[in-house]
Amino acid sequence: MPEPKAKILVIDDEEAICRNCEKILTRSNYEIKWALNGYKAMEMMYKEAFDLVITDLKMNSMGGLEVLSRVKDEWPQTQVVVITGYASVSSAVEVMKTGAFDYLPKPFTPDELRGAVRQALAPEELFNNAKPDVKKISRKITTHQLVGDSPQMQGVIRMLAKAAPTDTNVLIYGESGTGKEVIARAIHANSRRKGEVFFAVDCGALAENLLQSELFGHTKGAFTGAVKDKKGIFELADGGTVFLDEVSSISMSIQSNLLRFLETREVLPVGGAAPVKVDVRLVFATNQDLKEMVSQGKLREDFYYRIMVYPIFTPPLRERRADILPIAYHFLDLFSHSMSKDIRSFSPDAAEILLDHSWPGNVRQLRNAIERAVILCEGRTITARELEHLQDKPGEEHHQAAYTITHDYQVPANAEELKEAKKIIRQLAVEQVERDFLTQALENADGNITRAAEQAGMQRSNFSNLMKKHGVRAVKK
Repeated sequence: MPEPKAKILVIDDEEAICRNCEKILTRSNYEIKWALNGYKAMEMMYKEAFDLVITDLKMNSMGGLEVLSRVKDEWPQTQVVVITGYASVSSAVEVMKTGAFDYLPKPFTPDELRGAVRQALAPEELFNNAKPDVKKISRKITTHQLVGDSPQMQGVIRMLAKAAPTDTNVLIYGESGTGKEVIARAIHANSRRKGEVFFAVDCGALAENLLQSELFGHTKGAFTGAVKDKKGIFELADGGTVFLDEVSSISMSIQSNLLRFLETREVLPVGGAAPVKVDVRLVFATNQDLKEMVSQGKLREDFYYRIMVYPIFTPPLRERRADILPIAYHFLDLFSHSMSKDIRSFSPDAAEILLDHSWPGNVRQLRNAIERAVILCEGRTITARELEHLQDKPGEEHHQAAYTITHDYQVPANAEELKEAKKIIRQLAVEQVERDFLTQALENADGNITRAAEQAGMQRSNFSNLMKKHGVRAVKK
């Protein structure tokens, strides 16, 4: 049976606009209906479900903002694209903060309209074959840090959709804080394994012998403290997915064991004699240049080629600025709800600060900034005052964040919060070391980047990328 067409409702008080949209979108195999005012549109939506609403902003009878607000309140899964002939920055911010998926100024071309519609409906394509209960869970996962319709993120979503149905090894690489674990969870949630377990392992947080035991298990008496047999994560995850984060930190000996596991799919517990066959899908992640690690002898070449089957690059937030506000509003909704506050928007000045910031810590830093702003906010709108720490010089917000975490943080209440706190503190510590390393290397080289990289034993491109990441500039003496 053919898949059902997506149903779209067009709302505009000019009949010519409605008919033109219908003509454009019907050719793209969508089912189109239209209404000349918001009240009629609401009547239609109470009678049947729509996947997408396209509404004019300025209408004589129930304006587009009220339509948008009603739709998001009563049909939150329905996407909304706002069109208007009165385009301005303030109106764009207003509709985006109210929950619109996109904002399309008039006049628009047929390709622009089709593109906006295609992007608004794209997330649904990942879940067409999902069961209702799984669909709800999957949507929550994939809309987390994958929020955004920038070309970069749409590319990630397309690659994710292709990889998910397979059992191919996937390597997710990119800077820290770009959402690699979220993508791994989305791959699992859209795979045939979605009903099975998902294990996330932070390889950089475990000592070599502990990581070996955690992954492969051990038998009683295998080492001091092994008082009973213990199944490893690979065995416990049989049928599911294991996500190995910070794979670059794995020792050469464990790389060898993992290589053997990738070839045989057999687990040999520490101290064991008989291997156990398991069916596990592996997803890897790193923020390091693995090819460079191979050339330095820190990563086995055969292991590199085994995990580099299907690489997915997670773009840094500074390279997809169109996604900053949608992600910020996502976190605003999340934290406002969890803190029982009624904060609904960002002021234009606050939105400008968010868009202008370089976000060296990427989405994780943005999440922390919004959480802090929600805590500080006493009204219904986040203002520049709650985001003033983002206006510091490059790198200064990290010093402040480090002080907040090490001195003013709340004691973790459970193991999950402890894990997250440790991860943040480790990241902040690493970032501080990297900045000090760059500053000293540049100082020793009198501000000459090429010489600084050479003396530090790095490729100039990698050295320059690290400078950009931390906002460090070369000052020649």
